[in-house]
Amino acid sequence: MANTTNRNRAPVLLAFALALMALITCCGEDAPTPPATTPVVTEVTPTPTAEPGALPDDLPNGLLVATSPFIVRDGRVTSEPGAARLDLIYRRGGEWHTESIEDPSSNVFHKAMVYDPPGDAPPGILTAAGMAASLKLWRRGADGAWTSETIWNTEFGGRWNRMRDVEVAPLFGTSPTPGGTVGDVLAIATHDQGVVAVGSLRAAGGFEITELDRTTNTFVHEIELGDLNGDGVLEIYATPSEPNSLEGGAEQHGEVVRYAPGGGDRTVVADLGNRHAKEILVADVDGDGRDELYVAVEALTSGTGSAVEIVEPVEIRRYDADTAPNAGIVIATIRDRLTRFLTVGDVDGDGHREMVAAAFRSGLWLLRPGSDPRGEWSIENIDRESSGFEHAALLADLDGDHVDELYVASDEQGELRRYVWVNGRPRREVVRTMDIPRSYISWNIMPFPVATFIPAVSRSVGAH
Repeated sequence: MANTTNRNRAPVLLAFALALMALITCCGEDAPTPPATTPVVTEVTPTPTAEPGALPDDLPNGLLVATSPFIVRDGRVTSEPGAARLDLIYRRGGEWHTESIEDPSSNVFHKAMVYDPPGDAPPGILTAAGMAASLKLWRRGADGAWTSETIWNTEFGGRWNRMRDVEVAPLFGTSPTPGGTVGDVLAIATHDQGVVAVGSLRAAGGFEITELDRTTNTFVHEIELGDLNGDGVLEIYATPSEPNSLEGGAEQHGEVVRYAPGGGDRTVVADLGNRHAKEILVADVDGDGRDELYVAVEALTSGTGSAVEIVEPVEIRRYDADTAPNAGIVIATIRDRLTRFLTVGDVDGDGHREMVAAAFRSGLWLLRPGSDPRGEWSIENIDRESSGFEHAALLADLDGDHVDELYVASDEQGELRRYVWVNGRPRREVVRTMDIPRSYISWNIMPFPVATFIPAVSRSVGAH
């Protein structure tokens, strides 16, 4: 990251503020989500290293970073969005490399993930984009160029037109249903007509999209998949809320709803009253063999601009299968306005899972359940010098040593960072540095197997 004097930082900060306001207005102050399912990674036998936590020269797995860049002119960030961009970041030969895919038909990739359709078709990278709402599957051709297959492109009929989140799982089982669905199903969240849909690959070929829900003037920011009641069947969880407000202190009603597979009843599982959430997580964090729902409830504030004050801080609430919608248990509070990424893994290799919450301005927080996981959890700030509007984060084992590393897009610092725990403490490393911080927003991070998508002799296209 280039050094900048305080005098020169002022126009950059002003430009970024204008750009961010434009994107919030454009993108509805969106928030993506960590994956509901176990990340797709390549299994490897770890190579012993002399130093604990040492970074190998080659990693079998890389990172997909979905972004929305702003156009930069004469070294200054404008408020104009550029083409949607996906960065494939991987380590080879002792260096980090970046290859980029751009889609000029949209201005943001909200998410990108590996998708391996059933049958003979090769795996690809699935992207969810806006403003032109589209789901596309990208594959590399024999000439090395990326081409895309459009799975779903539509207009919802409102002001905004976005694919906001997507998850993939065998919601109907692994065998064809009577209707002809084969293999994994896509569960999709959209703006701004509150559409929640599933995409099914038909036995006869092609995708069929089925709407489970539609509510006018509603944003659905996130989809999570999990099994809270322990019946062995995955449910769909979503976060419909009123349109985002930029006014300080404005109340915004939100809730978390559940859909049974196959388009079953819509059930409210978390009623957030005059507050809302753009981030949820469904996972078995406490290790009891059953998933829990965690909701990052956004703060209530007063004032506007630089005078905004927090009235009620961010709350991380837990819901079990038998928790009433208005009785979520607060396991932790964070003195911040937003917390839009929760991610889970085992950071120290002790066999117990931890949660990392990436907050807007207050940094990265490590949460551990105590002897009573339905009570208050311990919470520790592991890096105060990390921030971002989305602050995308992911716990994943890219090096194959059976211990998760933490990867964070610290957009305000202009860095993508890697954290490994050494002697019980996180050690920060920089994966890449952007020339102009705040010239983009990173919306999501997901893993990918390098051997599947990167040629053996890489050209390091678009390296940063």
